[in-house]
Amino acid sequence: MVDKLEKIAIIDLGSNTARLLLVSIKDNGHFQIIDQLKEAPRIGEGMEKDGFLKPARIQETIKTLKMFRKLCDANGIERIIAVATAAVRKALNQRSFLDEVSATCGIKLRVLSAEEEAIYVYRGVINTMDIPKGIVLEIGGGSTKIVYYNRRNLLNYATLPFGSITLTEMFAQENLSPAEQTNRIEKFFTEQLEKIEWLKEVDPETQMIGVGGSFRNLCRMTKIMKKYPLKNIHNYVVKNDDFNHAYNLISGLDLDKKKKIKGLSSGRADILPAAFAAMSAFKKYMGLGDIVISGSGLRTGILFNYAMPSTIEKPVSDVLTNSLSDVADFNGLNIKHTEAVVSLSIQLFKQLRVLHKFPRQYLKILKVASYLYETGKNVSFYNFEKHSGYIILNSNIYGISHRDLVLASFVASNNAIEDINQFDWTRYRDLVSDEDIDVVKKMGVMLRIAYCLDRSLSSVVKGINCDILGDSVIMKTELDGDATLEINSAMEISDDFRKIFRKNLEIL
Repeated sequence: MVDKLEKIAIIDLGSNTARLLLVSIKDNGHFQIIDQLKEAPRIGEGMEKDGFLKPARIQETIKTLKMFRKLCDANGIERIIAVATAAVRKALNQRSFLDEVSATCGIKLRVLSAEEEAIYVYRGVINTMDIPKGIVLEIGGGSTKIVYYNRRNLLNYATLPFGSITLTEMFAQENLSPAEQTNRIEKFFTEQLEKIEWLKEVDPETQMIGVGGSFRNLCRMTKIMKKYPLKNIHNYVVKNDDFNHAYNLISGLDLDKKKKIKGLSSGRADILPAAFAAMSAFKKYMGLGDIVISGSGLRTGILFNYAMPSTIEKPVSDVLTNSLSDVADFNGLNIKHTEAVVSLSIQLFKQLRVLHKFPRQYLKILKVASYLYETGKNVSFYNFEKHSGYIILNSNIYGISHRDLVLASFVASNNAIEDINQFDWTRYRDLVSDEDIDVVKKMGVMLRIAYCLDRSLSSVVKGINCDILGDSVIMKTELDGDATLEINSAMEISDDFRKIFRKNLEIL
């Protein structure tokens, strides 16, 4: 039976940027992004004076929404979920704007309350990040959201009625230098934070999480400065020193020079200093250091609510496994076989721990590699392991650090213990060390044995018990049928096992 696919679109009309997300969703709740589009019509620009959306901004927004509608129609989108946030929420001419959008674009915009917006941002983060204790800062064009959670429970949130556009307009005085403007914004933002009483009770061990376009720009800037090897934004860590360097760089430049900075969106160059000033004020006031960037926010929260309604009441309990299931499902993997390989890999990890001595958290690396080990067969059976490694590295996998993702990619690619390409390895030297080569080789051998032990896709091998005796490992299998094929296949890896573990392998 083939799962029915539903195609939906999510439109997020922010004060600065309008974004479109096209998504395929299966009956089981698994989803996949199939296209996206971003424009910056700046619907909130100029509102600070009189509270009205300006005609030029309205026309630019309608032009953008017509483009979005065209892409939706071209992709056979069945449902459009369209929301508007701070600028439209505050606009005195909101009703006429919404009517014009409906009449000219065929799109019905729902205006989110500040509370709804904060909760969607929280759900986007909590269902895609494995961070037990976090405080989320989302700086939009016309508002700023602060969300605090612990043990996957939402504790507090606040919305400040200004964002990067409004802050920029509030402090756009001709006689102030760029540096003086950012200093004024920092001071003002700190004063607003002092009014939020619950911020004083936030656990000092809480991790700061950055959401939104300004944080994504910060991420791109620092990655270019460091020549970071991965394109992934989600779970990227901006170190405190890197943030300070980027902030000092951008706060002292005029607009033309800011536009020339690599990684900085030209459509955001004029409002980014205000956003950075707000980030700096927040970090200092809360005593926070590094920032973890979330690529997921409001749109992802809406998506989870729609695709997996159970997450409205209770967030995803295992972010990584849920994400891996998505990738495996859309790659057409045999889920029963995949789960058997994962189970056998984990059993081998535990049974051989006295030999490899890796800490328990390394299981996450092996889990990712074993879950997606056969995705590369969709490219070609020959060298499928290499293709799988590429897919792992470039899939949007939630709940795993960039370092662990790189190691999982190498583990899956490791078809022979001599397989590690030194040139490829050197590319990721900021994330992995030479000692990690041993991790890749040992886990690669464990994964290949586990894969062979379900070669007939029949789950005939139910369990593994290893006896380590002198110079040998006796691997005893718990069977439900004839496993001659499986054991013969696994024994072909015995030479590699001996080279890397320095033990002879016998499988019974």
